[in-house]
Amino acid sequence: MRINILYIIKTLGSILILETIFLLAATGVALLYGDGDGKPFLLSAGIMFGAGVLSFAAGRRADEYRAGRREGMLTVTLTWAVLSFFGMMPFYLGGYIDNVTDAYLETMSGFTTTGMTVLDDRESLPHGILFWRALMQWQGGIGMVVFTVALLPMFGGSASQLFDAETTGFSHERFRPRVTQVAKRLSGVYLLLTLLVTSLLWAGPMDFYDALNHAMTSISTGGYSTKNASIAYWDSPYVDCIIMIAMCVGGMKLPLIFFALKGEFKPLRSDEETRWYLLFILIFAAITAAWLFYGGLETGFDDPGNTLRKGAFQAISLITTSGFSNSGFESWGAFYWLLAIFMMLICGCGGSTSGGLKMGRALILAKNTLNEFRKQTHPAAILPVRVNGRAVSQDIIYRVHIFALVYFLLISFSWMFLLMNGLTFEEAIATSVSAVSNVGLSLGSLADGNMSAISPVSKWYISFVMMVGRLEIFTVLTLLLPGFWRR
Repeated sequence: MRINILYIIKTLGSILILETIFLLAATGVALLYGDGDGKPFLLSAGIMFGAGVLSFAAGRRADEYRAGRREGMLTVTLTWAVLSFFGMMPFYLGGYIDNVTDAYLETMSGFTTTGMTVLDDRESLPHGILFWRALMQWQGGIGMVVFTVALLPMFGGSASQLFDAETTGFSHERFRPRVTQVAKRLSGVYLLLTLLVTSLLWAGPMDFYDALNHAMTSISTGGYSTKNASIAYWDSPYVDCIIMIAMCVGGMKLPLIFFALKGEFKPLRSDEETRWYLLFILIFAAITAAWLFYGGLETGFDDPGNTLRKGAFQAISLITTSGFSNSGFESWGAFYWLLAIFMMLICGCGGSTSGGLKMGRALILAKNTLNEFRKQTHPAAILPVRVNGRAVSQDIIYRVHIFALVYFLLISFSWMFLLMNGLTFEEAIATSVSAVSNVGLSLGSLADGNMSAISPVSKWYISFVMMVGRLEIFTVLTLLLPGFWRR
C-alpha cells in the first residue's frame, strides 16, 4: 500500500496552523516589552500560518481511514523537522542568529528539550525571543504532537497513529478509551504543573517573567535560561529547591501524576520504575555530594549546606536531562565527568518529558541480566522478568535489548563522527551522549552546552541526532530503511 501523502500534508498543515498560536503568544510578549522583536515575530507567524493553510488545503481530500504506522512515523518526524524550520524564523529574520545552521540548531534544541545553544549572551536578547526559546521547550516536553492530538478533532484528523509514534517509553498506559482524551488530560496536568512552579518561583527572588520562563523549561526538563549563568545567577537555595522539585516531577510519568492530582496516590507509590528513578537520584546526588566534600570542591565542609545543594542540583539536572547548571561542574574533575556521562545515559521514566534510555528499560535490562546469572547455576529454572508484579513478555524484553543496542551504537557512531570533525575526546563523547539523550550539557570547552564554535557539519549532525533521540530512535531511523518506502 502506498504512503498516504495527502494525510501527512494535511496533518502538517493542521500542526502549523496550531503552532501559529504559540508564535503569536511570543509576539504578544515581544510587543508588551517593546524590545523591537515584534516585527520578525509577526512576519514569522504570517509565513507559518500561510504555509499551514496551503498544506491543509492541499491535503483536504486525504483518506484518513488509510493512515497507519508508516504515516504516523513519517508525520511525527516531519513535524519536528518542519517546526524547527519555521520556528527558527524569529531568530534569523530578526538578526539575532545570523545564519540558518545556527538558527536551526537552536530551534531543534528547543523543541527536543535538549538545551544546547549557539547564543553567547542570552541576557542581551529581547524578552520575546527568550520567551520563544522557553515556549519551544515547553511544547517539546509534552510533545507538540500530543498537543495537536488533543485538538486535532476540530480538523477532522485521526489521532491514534500520531500519539503512538510520538509518545515515549516502551509501553503506553491509556487511562481513557480515546487517545484524544488521554492527550487532553496529559496536557492539562502539564499546564497545571507549569502554573504551580511559576507561582512558587515568583514568590521567591524571580520576577514573573523569569519565573514563567524557568517554570516552562524545568517542567519540560529543557534547561533554557534567560540568564548566561543559568540558575547560578540567583545563587538562591529557594530557587534551587523549587527547580530541583520541578525537574524531578518532569522526569516522572505524567499519567501517574494525573492520578496523584486526583487524590489517587496508589499507582504512583506502587510503580516500580518511579521508585527506582527516585532511588537513582538519591544515590547519585549522595555520590556527587561526597565527591565534592572529598575533593574540597564548592566550599566542601566549610559550607556543607551549599555543597549538598549544588551537588544534588547538578545530579538531578543530569539525570532528568534538564541541563540546568548552578555551578561549573566541569571543574569537578575527571571522576565526575565519567559519573556525569553515566547519569546522562539512564535518565528519567517512560512517559515523562525526559530523554535518554529511560529507567524502565534500564530496570528490565538489569533484571534480565540478573536472571541470566541465576540460570548459570539453575539452567532449568523459569525466571520471568517482573515489573510491578507482572511478568514482562519476551517480546518487550527483546525490544528493550534492541533499543539499548541501537542507542549505544548511535552514541558510538556520533562519538566517532564528532572526533573526525575536530572535537576532543571528552567533548565528542559527552556531546554525543548529551545530544542522543537530549541533556544539553557537555564537557571541555562545550561544558555549558554552547555549540557555536563547532563546525557547520557537526551542527547539522547534532540537530539530526537530537531529533532521533527525542523521538525514541526507531521512529526516525526506520525512515532510512528502503523497506519503509516499499508498498
